[in-house]
Amino acid sequence: MEKGVIDLILVPSGLLVMAIYHFWLLRRVLKHPTKTTIAVNEISRRLWVETMMEDIPRHGVLAVQSLRNNIMASTLLATAAISLSSLIAILMVGGGGGGNYGGYYHKGETKSLVSEAYGDRISDYILSLKFFAMLLCFLLSFMFNVQSIRYYNQASILINVPFKKVPSSPTPTLSLRLGMLNVTKIFNKGSYFWSLGWRAIYFSFPLFMWLLGPIPMFVSCIVLVFILYFLDSTFDCGWQGGDNNEVHKNYNVDMEVGMGAN
Repeated sequence: MEKGVIDLILVPSGLLVMAIYHFWLLRRVLKHPTKTTIAVNEISRRLWVETMMEDIPRHGVLAVQSLRNNIMASTLLATAAISLSSLIAILMVGGGGGGNYGGYYHKGETKSLVSEAYGDRISDYILSLKFFAMLLCFLLSFMFNVQSIRYYNQASILINVPFKKVPSSPTPTLSLRLGMLNVTKIFNKGSYFWSLGWRAIYFSFPLFMWLLGPIPMFVSCIVLVFILYFLDSTFDCGWQGGDNNEVHKNYNVDMEVGMGAN
């Protein structure tokens, strides 16, 4: 088999498997939200914000401390992502991947069946492409987590605002309700960016396995899809036994509020 042919077959196939899975996940979130952790967590965050804001003097400190923990987690992940990005950039600029990568065979040496099956592993162009793909994942993770920190900071301030005392609202109850929806919108956006940051980290694992060849990369894509399925799906959700119409209604309200964010 010619050099690099397996890369052209297995690498796009692995990426296609992950793309199909995320398309299925998107449809599942829209059609059956209570069966995905994404929608269940979103509804749970809305209930948490409402509980915190109903009695700000009592729950205000707890709310800020909880959001501060989220900020610290996003900061840690962003720091790790930018550090790995810098390391990969140094390897790319320094040419650390050149030469006889992996030590499988030298020029003029007959290739074995195993080395043939691993495809084009020592091409400088292919190796640079692999490093660049991993670099892109870590940079995206860094940017997503920075955005997550931004929204968490906004939520930590707004969650303690006494919306009942806003003079422009017709009634204190309506003002508090609008404030809850606004804080929920911001908090959910921060959580979305946090999830996207982790998703970019997950995507870097198959790209790292691509350094070993297209076969490990394809296998890691399949394994990652199975892992993400168990992470993204809920199997024993108590809400499924209740009023599903009410849950779907509440979720649709959250989605409409989230779409209105800046």
